[in-house]
Amino acid sequence: MKLIKLLVLTLLLTLNLSAREQINVNFANLQINDFIKLVSKITHKNILIAHKINGTVNFVSTAPIYDDELLGILVSVLETKGYTLIKKGSILEVVRSSEAAKHNVDVVSPNKKIDGNLMVTQAIKVEGENVDVVAAKIRYLVSKTAKVMTMKESNTLLITDYPKNIETIKKVIADINKNSKNIVKIVHIEHTDAKKLQAKLTDITKSIFNTKIVSQNVKIIYDENINGLILVGTSKNISTMYNLIKKLDVESHVNNKVQIFELKNSDAKAVEKTLSDIIKKQTFSDPSLKPSISMSEEINAIIAIGEPLILKGVKLIIDELDKEKYQVYVQAKIVEINKNKSSEIGVKYGFAAGDVSSSGLYAMSANFGSKELSSLTSVKVLDYLGNIGSGAGSALALGATLDFLQIHGASKSISNPSILCVNNKESSIYVGKTISIVSGSVSNNTGGVGTGVTQSYKREDVGLTLKIKPRVSSTDKVTLDVEAILENILDDGSQNATKQPVTSKQEVKTQAILRSGESIIIGGLVKSYERDAKNKVPLLGDIPIVGEYLFSSTSRTKEQDNLVVILTPYVIDKSAKLSQLQRELGTLAKIQEEYNKKAFELVEKKKLEKSAIVKPALENDIFSPKKSR
Repeated sequence: MKLIKLLVLTLLLTLNLSAREQINVNFANLQINDFIKLVSKITHKNILIAHKINGTVNFVSTAPIYDDELLGILVSVLETKGYTLIKKGSILEVVRSSEAAKHNVDVVSPNKKIDGNLMVTQAIKVEGENVDVVAAKIRYLVSKTAKVMTMKESNTLLITDYPKNIETIKKVIADINKNSKNIVKIVHIEHTDAKKLQAKLTDITKSIFNTKIVSQNVKIIYDENINGLILVGTSKNISTMYNLIKKLDVESHVNNKVQIFELKNSDAKAVEKTLSDIIKKQTFSDPSLKPSISMSEEINAIIAIGEPLILKGVKLIIDELDKEKYQVYVQAKIVEINKNKSSEIGVKYGFAAGDVSSSGLYAMSANFGSKELSSLTSVKVLDYLGNIGSGAGSALALGATLDFLQIHGASKSISNPSILCVNNKESSIYVGKTISIVSGSVSNNTGGVGTGVTQSYKREDVGLTLKIKPRVSSTDKVTLDVEAILENILDDGSQNATKQPVTSKQEVKTQAILRSGESIIIGGLVKSYERDAKNKVPLLGDIPIVGEYLFSSTSRTKEQDNLVVILTPYVIDKSAKLSQLQRELGTLAKIQEEYNKKAFELVEKKKLEKSAIVKPALENDIFSPKKSR
């Protein structure tokens, strides 16, 4: 019994000695060094002061405080002066706060909760986040003189600070670890293509999650072996993506589709080449999305295989390429004009007809255009033929000029071809003949029957070749690239030892911008030759032998023929307008006949009027008394 009472008394005494005591503290303007001594006495702690600390401290208390709290007040006061307390064995030492970590402060095990007022060092394990990122986030929670170090190898923070700060930091890191804890989930895809679905989901995650926050990121990995997706992220985000996958993983009725685009206005081969070039330059996030393009010449169609959305883009391109093309209907007049005869007409009628160049013909046609004929140019049909105003009158006057020269034997029409050209496509006209030229010979000198020479021939085209390539800039304007090649036979072989024909070649290339219905004259294609002419006295020159020697003569004159090509383009924006144009051109031909008739009458009238004026003047000049001798 006595032993039990002794044990209880010892226990109560021990509890009383270790219990926290309350004290009443209240002071003003107390020197810090004196305050340290006071704390040492009350807390029964030995404190080493190695630095002189100046200043005073005030403490106002309305209620008792615990003795261990007094030690915390001292640490706070020392912090204001740049100092702190560290434990060194059984004593406490005042050191500079910035150097506290160097004095081997107590190291507390990672998982142990710490308390007290003195600095300690503790390692904190970080999970689910980069330790450097976490260190940057919690740096504002540590004290001014604390030390923080990161260990990337173990993703651990090493902190030297006061216990309360460290405990706060541990709570924050625990919350970060809890919220950023990633899980892995494998999702099998049953109805759709997992790789295509991965691309869609990756775009969706960027929209619904803040990718700047590492913990919000969801990694979506495609596994071709299981045709599935592997999701890595937080439980909450993974759940969101899983529900979305189940909604998207439905049987697709619109996978790769085959479409046939029949072309109405374009060549399938050309369109297919253009499409292939365009697709080749495109970059697809998934190579399987690249459409396949081929063509069928038999039905003139494009065959496309691919995703419906991509085929819509292909269709837009095909629709643009297959638009109805501009066409240009070109009327050509190929006329040969004799320079000598046209000069004689010019002298006879008193206008410039000797020059058969483009400027000379336009100058001559001015004589066939007058105000008296202008009413003929106001026909409605001319509005369709380019609406060229005064140019319409010029076109009729030029036509009258050429017909006038032909009536009087100064010109002849070689050909009047017409050609329908597609925009930006070259078309050609050839007018001429084909001749045979010896290209080689082989001697069969065998000494027997059939010995001789075998000759081989080649065929050559000799004539006029006209190449036209139009480029339409509007419904009223067109650019013509024109190439004219004229080949003539200078000698059929009868005048040379080789007995081979001798040919000449002249070539003209030009470019002109014309309004629809306007004409261009291409000249410069000249053929020179000599002609024998026989002159004789009527009746007497027909007497045999005597008449030939006494009453007739033979002369050789040099002749020059100019080949003139006149082109008139008409722009057609729709195929339906071609037949309308043909009807209008027929009407124009009738107008030209009427115009010619009146124009020729006016020219003859002016010629007679001029002759009536010139004749009296000549008679007066001849018989004038002033000039008689």
